[in-house]
Amino acid sequence: MEFRHLRCFLAVAEELHFARAAERLHIDQSPLSRSIKELEEELGACLFLRTTRNTQLTRAGRLFLEHVPRVFAALEQARDSVKSAANGFQGQLRIALSDGITPSRLPALLARSREEDPEVEIRLFEVPLDQQIKGLHGDLYDAGFSMAEEAGDGIVITPAWEDELMIAVPARHPVLAFKQVPLKEVLRYPLALGDPAVCEGHARQVDRFLRRLEQEPLIAQRVATFDVMMTLVSAGLALGLAGEAHIASSREPGVVARRMAGKPHMLTTYLLRRDAEPSEMLARFIERVAFIDSADGLDTAEDS
Repeated sequence: MEFRHLRCFLAVAEELHFARAAERLHIDQSPLSRSIKELEEELGACLFLRTTRNTQLTRAGRLFLEHVPRVFAALEQARDSVKSAANGFQGQLRIALSDGITPSRLPALLARSREEDPEVEIRLFEVPLDQQIKGLHGDLYDAGFSMAEEAGDGIVITPAWEDELMIAVPARHPVLAFKQVPLKEVLRYPLALGDPAVCEGHARQVDRFLRRLEQEPLIAQRVATFDVMMTLVSAGLALGLAGEAHIASSREPGVVARRMAGKPHMLTTYLLRRDAEPSEMLARFIERVAFIDSADGLDTAEDS
C-alpha cells in the first residue's frame, strides 16, 4: 500500500465522484480507478459502490475512512517535528482546540509557556471534539481544550477556567435600559445560540442553563461560530448568549455585552489529556493552566 493509494481513496471518499476526484488530484480518471482497484485488492474488500448515477462508500469504505485522515495527520506532524528541531526547538506540545472554547486565558497561557519554556514549540490544532478525542487516544495531540464535560474512558478531564455567561446585545436595543438584564426580558427576544453539532460543549452548557427557566426561549438560529453569532447580533436580528471573552473579542461593531440579573452563571472550559503519566513538558503546561486560572481569580478578587 502506497500513499498514492490513500490519497486517491480520500479524494474519492470526500467527493463521491471519480471525475471530480481525478480533477482534484490533477490526474486522469483511468489511473485513479486503477489505484482504487489496487487498494481494494490489497485490502480484500470493496470500498465503493459505483453506479452510472452515483458513487457511495461501502461499510468497509466508511470504516477505512475513519483511519486514513489520521495517517496523513501523523505524517504532517512528523514533518512539523523535523522542522521544529531544525529551527532549534528541543520539544513540541500539540494542543487541540475544540467546541467553542472561551479564549480568555489562552493568550496569557501561551505567552507564559513561551517565556518559561522557550525551547518548546506549541502547535495549536482547531478540530471537532470527536477528532480531538481520537487524536488524544492516537497520540496525535498531547492535550486539548474543550467545553464538553465528558470524553469517555481513557481521557482525563479537569476544569481549566471559567467565563461568565453574558448577553450580546445590539446597540440601541431596548434591553440596554437595564444595567443587568432580567432573564424574563432576555426571553422576550429571539436568541442566537451555538450549534450543538459544532460547539457541543458550549451549546450543552448554555442549554442546561436555559432548561432551568420556566419559559421556552425563542431560538432565531443555531450558529457554528461566534463570529456569525455576533454578526446576527450586530444586525439586530437576535440577542446572543456567549462567554464574556467571546463577546469582548468580537470584531463586529455595535455589539454590547450585558450581564444578566441575579447570580452569575459560569461557563467552564476543560483541559483534556490521555489517562497516562504526562511528559515533563506537558506536566509543566498543566501546572501553568492551574496557575493562570488561579492568578486570574486573585486579580478579579483584588479588583472587586
